[in-house]
Amino acid sequence: MNLKGRSFLTLKDYSKEEIEYLLDLAKNLKEKKKKGILGNSLRGKNIALIFEKPSTRTRCSFTIGCIDEGGHPEYLSRDDIQLGHKESIEDTARVLGRMFDGIQYRGYAHENVEKLAKYSNVPVWNGLTDSYHPTQILADFLTMKEQFGKLEGLKLVYVGDGRNNVANSLLIGSSKMGINITMLSPKSLWPSEELVETCRGYARDSGSEIIITDDIEAVKGADVIYTDVWCSMGEEALAADRIKILKPYQVNDELMAKTGKAHTIVLHCLPAVKGNEITYEVFERFSNVIFDQAENRIHTIKAVMVATLGNTENSQS
Repeated sequence: MNLKGRSFLTLKDYSKEEIEYLLDLAKNLKEKKKKGILGNSLRGKNIALIFEKPSTRTRCSFTIGCIDEGGHPEYLSRDDIQLGHKESIEDTARVLGRMFDGIQYRGYAHENVEKLAKYSNVPVWNGLTDSYHPTQILADFLTMKEQFGKLEGLKLVYVGDGRNNVANSLLIGSSKMGINITMLSPKSLWPSEELVETCRGYARDSGSEIIITDDIEAVKGADVIYTDVWCSMGEEALAADRIKILKPYQVNDELMAKTGKAHTIVLHCLPAVKGNEITYEVFERFSNVIFDQAENRIHTIKAVMVATLGNTENSQS
């Protein structure tokens, strides 16, 4: 499958088959890395890593993934370049596109990463915006495939803030891949109706079921319980109100018992605030799979770079 030259801004832009291709490529690259076999598909490529928001997993994954495949990553914080300050995003994009072969952006407004993609003329990858977090969902899906051997037909219940970037991207990805997804949130934090309707269209094609509810009993039958912090970056002032309305949606032993399944796993995109969205005990019980999920950011991000920019003939994939 040829994805060369494509940007990766949201899973809306990728078909089920293309997502499956990226997951298969990530699996292969992970297996090679475990054997100490690295590639050189990005040899001679320079990658700009723009970070308006701080990061652990995203920054490390793009850096390691790039180096593993022979490329050069250049970290650019908001203090290093003039992005949207003294220079327009459009002009910054045109400058960076002349100097770099690919650009990663992690920041706030989704329109910023769209402008970078439009004006740079090189592949641009979304490391997180306020609206979407597509590379995280690839890591989630790779982890689920490792645990269950499949994606289609699984029941995933997302518990918490149902309209943040992770929830939005999970809804898109699950509905495309045939995963039955339940968004379990208080009504004030449900995803936008526009996004839900878009995803219902994907679900009709894949056979997925979408449920939006505030009923805790909806966790029954879940194969995967997924949670995230109750306050995303930039929303710290809302913490007190969020804790109040989301406390009933904490992932704890009582909620886990309601699934009625012994094999249910818990996923968390990290960082976790233990005692808020998840108890310490439940987090530690599922820590192995949660940190598999974190590690899989490297392999899936590497796959995106290799597929859209790399010379696959030089890759060990």
